[in-house]
Amino acid sequence: MIYQARKGQVSYGEAIGILLLETYAPFIPGDVGNATTYSFPVRFKVVKGLTAKRVFEHDWNVLDAIISAGRELVQEGVRAITGDCGFLAIYQREVANQLEVPVFLSSLLQVPFISRMLKEDEKVGIIVANSKAVNNRLLETAGISRDVPVNIRGLEDQEHFRRAAIEETGILDAEKIEEEVVSVAKQLVAGDPKVKALLLECSMLPPYAAAVQRAVNMPVFDFITMINFVFSGLIRKPFQGFM
Repeated sequence: MIYQARKGQVSYGEAIGILLLETYAPFIPGDVGNATTYSFPVRFKVVKGLTAKRVFEHDWNVLDAIISAGRELVQEGVRAITGDCGFLAIYQREVANQLEVPVFLSSLLQVPFISRMLKEDEKVGIIVANSKAVNNRLLETAGISRDVPVNIRGLEDQEHFRRAAIEETGILDAEKIEEEVVSVAKQLVAGDPKVKALLLECSMLPPYAAAVQRAVNMPVFDFITMINFVFSGLIRKPFQGFM
């Protein structure tokens, strides 16, 4: 077999490129920013100046930096690009229009698909890092139109999550955060019987998805379910078996 090198590319085999915010937090296994989360290689790129605060404020001044970092990942050989904050949905269309590979910046992009799995009057429960930063424009850019029934709860008032993810103290107590996320999930489901599936928006929440599912006994989706899904379409493998 003969292989052809690509100009400017010096390493190979990383199909998924991940744009990272400039944050100060430990990324534990299961987090989007931890390479051991995946069963395949990924390539990370920090977007300079892209802070959680600016994303929560929907700051459009960071758009050029996001696009530039995305182009670097494409040059380095990735086949699709995601991010590590669900609120990056506000930049989804603009970034996708500028890059030559598929772009799926936000975990929220899964919500319309999840909703179509349910009955018409059933809802997708969405647990977000900061509910105060959610508005109609954010939801609409993620494809969550007004006819997609959702119930949104935030974690901004949960002490341990807030310190780790929003205040960026540099310390993360995984057991305490798991308790907080599970508690919010249980409250959401108990308060709204129409919720039949959950989406964890924040890239720091997948480590707690299994505990959430044990607590509420329903489908739970997050950034990692989305990334794994896209990878499975990018890198198809032949079936093996017998008849």
